[in-house]
Amino acid sequence: MTTQSYWMDSAPLPEYSKLSRNLKVDVVVVGGGITGVTAAFLLRRAGHTVALVERERCARVDTGHTTAHLTYVTDIRLRELVKNFGKDHAQAAWDAGRAAMQQIANIVRDEAIACQWREVPGYLHAPIHEDADIDLDALKEDAALADELGFVATYMNEVPLLRCPGVRFANQAKFHPRQYLSGLLRRFSAEGGHVFESTEVTGVEEKPRRVATDSGEIECDFVVIATHVPLMGKTNIVSATLFQSKLSPESSYVVGARLPADSAPEALFWDTSDPYYYLRIDRHGDHDYAIFGGEDHKTGQASNTEERFTRLERILTSVLPATVSHRWSGQVVETNDGLPFIGEIREGQFVATGFAGNGMTFGTLGAMMACDAVTGRKNPWADLFDVTRKKIKGGAWDYIRQNLDYPYYMVRDRLTGAEGTSFDALGPGEGKVLKIDGKRVAAYRDESGHIDCVSSICTHMGCVVHWNSAEKTWDCPCHGSRFKPDGKVWAGPAEEPLKAMDVKMPQSARSSSVE
Repeated sequence: MTTQSYWMDSAPLPEYSKLSRNLKVDVVVVGGGITGVTAAFLLRRAGHTVALVERERCARVDTGHTTAHLTYVTDIRLRELVKNFGKDHAQAAWDAGRAAMQQIANIVRDEAIACQWREVPGYLHAPIHEDADIDLDALKEDAALADELGFVATYMNEVPLLRCPGVRFANQAKFHPRQYLSGLLRRFSAEGGHVFESTEVTGVEEKPRRVATDSGEIECDFVVIATHVPLMGKTNIVSATLFQSKLSPESSYVVGARLPADSAPEALFWDTSDPYYYLRIDRHGDHDYAIFGGEDHKTGQASNTEERFTRLERILTSVLPATVSHRWSGQVVETNDGLPFIGEIREGQFVATGFAGNGMTFGTLGAMMACDAVTGRKNPWADLFDVTRKKIKGGAWDYIRQNLDYPYYMVRDRLTGAEGTSFDALGPGEGKVLKIDGKRVAAYRDESGHIDCVSSICTHMGCVVHWNSAEKTWDCPCHGSRFKPDGKVWAGPAEEPLKAMDVKMPQSARSSSVE
């Protein structure tokens, strides 16, 4: 069983060096996922000098863990969009996704990128698990509204494969995200674009505007922050906290499985559960491949993450003759009103986040809107996705609900006891919060017996991290920051590593220090 994503296991990317000098460009793009790479490519094509800066490797974190559905059908149901925003705005949101899909299709065609691009139907359908309620009227309403707003949708008594009621949406798509981004990166760098990997951004300064990193500074006119959960730079901490409180990072789990050839239609599927399950079927000559995901929860708020994979495998094998080969998890970021935040958070700093399950389409849209902002073009969706937009009907309730547990987790985790007082409580490959020498430490023992000890306090807002056994990361339950076993940042909003702890170690172990 491979525990990295199918995408990373099946497509290498070109490697780029770390920034080693100060530089001056028109635009700095921070983050090497779908949003950042596409923005860098589009801006370079528009005639700007561009530097793309990535803390890890490009397309390795969130984009590397996607399921790569390309659809304008949003996570928030169309009838809810209409109820909350009105028909015009609901149509605009779906139009934006459709425009992003067309942008990808144009790039694939014009640049001749081999990335397994396919136009396929997508099916929104009734839940596939037992004892689930089926709301036929809601499915019919979604189909009728979509058709009314200009999208090709048909209600079906039985969708293919799953044989349950649903809605067929024509002209959706799928691709291999790393093959696609590999093509973009090669063209971007060949045309004079700068790509720097293993380069951590430490701040954004003004007058002159420049991006500070751990290995140099890049002066620029504009910064595009494409880091999934936005790096806030030197934005006032109060406004940064208020903005991030509108975001809810969620962990989602995925399994990949080999199928006999022609055992299922090549298509996208997602059901009406909350959280929902999603499936894509790919053709690979002598076999098919299924990618099935779901079991979402707020990052850091699940006690046994490995059970999520077990349930996914059980559901998938009950529907298809699947042999599971890969399992991985990724993170999606939801917002307080169901639509992404895309736009300038302050003059010269553009952010794009909150894509929920539409990361490939809304990520591409964010890149398109960033290009428009830099070049001064008016964008038709700027007001709809504005970062500072006012809350709409239902938005205030969602905002409160998503953040009520922040003070609860802050107090609860600091008051409850640790999971042990000795390193003997740690098995190989296991992490726990222990009380050692009177100190609470986040301790991890690797398979060889060596131990890393870091602070259990998240460097973002001070919550206590939890161990994610499935992904072997320290996850913050408050705002979704994730850290490697040795404390280094894996995903924001935290920007600083967990502090190394100086504790007495057993002879067979070692304590790491985070650089």
